[in-house]
Amino acid sequence: MTVTFVSNFINHHQAPLADCLYEKLGMEYHFVQTMPMEEERVNMGWDTGMTKKPYVRLYYEEPEACLQLILDSDVVIFGWTGETRLLTKRMETGKPTLRVSERIYREGQWKAISPKGLLAKYREHIRYKNTNLCMLCAGAYVASDFHLIHAYPDKMFKWGYFPPFKAYAPGELEAKKEAFMQENLVYATKPGETGPLQMVWAGRMIPLKHPEYVVKAAGKLTEQGFRYHVHMIGAGQMEEELRRMVVEQGLSANFTFYGFGTPEQVRELMEKCHIHLFTSNYLEGWGAVVNEGMNSGCVEIASAQAGAVPYLIAHGKNGFVYHKDSYKEFEKQVLYVVENWEQVQHVGQNAYETIANLWNAEKAADRLLEFCAHLQNGKIVFAKEGPLSVAPVISPRTER
Repeated sequence: MTVTFVSNFINHHQAPLADCLYEKLGMEYHFVQTMPMEEERVNMGWDTGMTKKPYVRLYYEEPEACLQLILDSDVVIFGWTGETRLLTKRMETGKPTLRVSERIYREGQWKAISPKGLLAKYREHIRYKNTNLCMLCAGAYVASDFHLIHAYPDKMFKWGYFPPFKAYAPGELEAKKEAFMQENLVYATKPGETGPLQMVWAGRMIPLKHPEYVVKAAGKLTEQGFRYHVHMIGAGQMEEELRRMVVEQGLSANFTFYGFGTPEQVRELMEKCHIHLFTSNYLEGWGAVVNEGMNSGCVEIASAQAGAVPYLIAHGKNGFVYHKDSYKEFEKQVLYVVENWEQVQHVGQNAYETIANLWNAEKAADRLLEFCAHLQNGKIVFAKEGPLSVAPVISPRTER
């Protein structure tokens, strides 16, 4: 079976799945990259020579050969490409085809009433609703958007991003976190105190990710006498403001700012921290740092507005979720976790097991190939849970 994935560019979030598919299919698997990676993401360390992988083909260098590959493959999976004609050409073959999409109405479903917008959605999505084209929903609210325009009826599946999975020996993560906590004894305020809880926030410091929530919650923790240290890794337009807030609130001893870090540096820091804070709003399509934090055994405190969170986290079992775009809701969860740390720290182990047993590239690749085999025989078969299970229609309005 020949499988080809078509997307704008390959990155460290997509490569693990692509590597697994290549391992299972060999040269029967291809990744067609339709455009060069953006300079901003290159500067963030996303471009690590991935276009040199043996299965990657560059559409912008060999368009005719790539188009022929798309037409000839048994199954083709389209992400966002910027080249809609490639899907049109593929659909003319009648062969099994999948799409991967984040939300199409991220800024508001009211946009669905736009006649011009509906015409564009008809051409790209709705007209294929009675074909064998299926939708892999990269986020919990994607199904709601497509349900609104009556696209992909009974053909929407849970999907997402699968960053590199790291396996740890029993007790290994706990030891890393304990050692790091002891390294931070310098922040202890009384002789004999153990190190403070280590928290990490990672991402671009921009408004949709609400990094200011972290500083405000830290002030509340200090006010109530809790001991903690926050590691902020990332940069962006809000960095200067955040640093100023920390100084003005007298929290400098409780914060470390790192600037941009490579994906490897982010993971290394997560391995050492107890709690991962994820504060993005509804403009965050997925949020792969949630996968990474869970894989690192962190107790997640995460916004339900981001696409990954409802798929990955069951509140109180393998993480803690706050709803609506509300600082107060976030603060409530932070205070609960810190105050009840002895009772909730096992949640980090549950988070790790969720990624290890269900939401990783190896599992997703196995399920995808099994699904494609059924699709070739004219059958649509849903998994019971996790990747390629039914994507429920969850209204994003409940999270605003």
